[in-house]
Amino acid sequence: MAQETREAPEAVARLLALELGTIRALGKRLAALAPPVVVTSARGSSDHASVFMKYLLEIATGIPVSSMGPSIASVYGTRPRVGGSVLVSISQSGRSPDLVAFQAACRDAGALTVALVNVTDSPVAREADVLVPLHAGPEKSVAATKSFVCSLVAGAAVVAAWTGDEARLTALQRLPEVLERALAADWSAAEAAFAAAPSCYVLGRGPGFALAQEAALKFKEVTGRHAEAFSLAEVMHGPLRLVQTAFPVLAFAPADAAAEENQRALARLAEAGATLFTAGGSLPCPGTGDAMLDPIAMVLPFYVFAEKLAWRLGFDPDRPAHLRKVTETR
Repeated sequence: MAQETREAPEAVARLLALELGTIRALGKRLAALAPPVVVTSARGSSDHASVFMKYLLEIATGIPVSSMGPSIASVYGTRPRVGGSVLVSISQSGRSPDLVAFQAACRDAGALTVALVNVTDSPVAREADVLVPLHAGPEKSVAATKSFVCSLVAGAAVVAAWTGDEARLTALQRLPEVLERALAADWSAAEAAFAAAPSCYVLGRGPGFALAQEAALKFKEVTGRHAEAFSLAEVMHGPLRLVQTAFPVLAFAPADAAAEENQRALARLAEAGATLFTAGGSLPCPGTGDAMLDPIAMVLPFYVFAEKLAWRLGFDPDRPAHLRKVTETR
């Protein structure tokens, strides 16, 4: 996990160098198609990457993005009514049977199928109308790291190309250098609080919520600690009840349009007794020059932190109990 986390900046540079032309062409195709809705299909960390893309696209265009359950086709046998829309499948392995079946069903129903996939010799990659290889390289760690980062970048680049946002495309091309600096960010100040607590919250809003979901998953996978992800708005509607003195909270709250509301929510959590840590605030992280992309830089120091926390708690992050690298659900 540590090694593959360190490989993320190089993987992102490779993705952008090799696929930016493909992504620009796809963006023009999507703009001409003007779909009424975009559907995403993914599991695990890849699904969190789809949430990141969802927020970027909905904020930029207002087009609704829906994560549909692949099992409606693979298990329940329902034909998705997605004609004229776009399906974006995101996967590291590209071979989970439910994703394969759902992609085939959407294509048969008339959707344009787009695959952001790391393993290009896989069913999802081979059978998509448009493939954007992630170029993360072989990933052996059970906990996805560099493939997740490449999925975030690919999704953000597709949205930027679709909307003609050249400033964001330029910011994305600066990311490898930013990610190198992010790897050096020291989050050790948070170790004691998260090591001492059996449960925590991970919070975000907009694109930051996708990172909260990913971090909560990694807490479970590699540290054996229970973690729940919530929107910084949603946590006020009930989950706040569980917060008490020394309850650890990690927030991904970049300085985007939601910053003021996020700060109010964090202040309320502090009043309730939470021990707060904020990526880019009390926990250092370099900025990308685009607040909507800042969560991408925040995830690498988190991965470094989670890997170290696992060892501190007596767990091998590369051998999490009960888990395998490729999970083939149906």
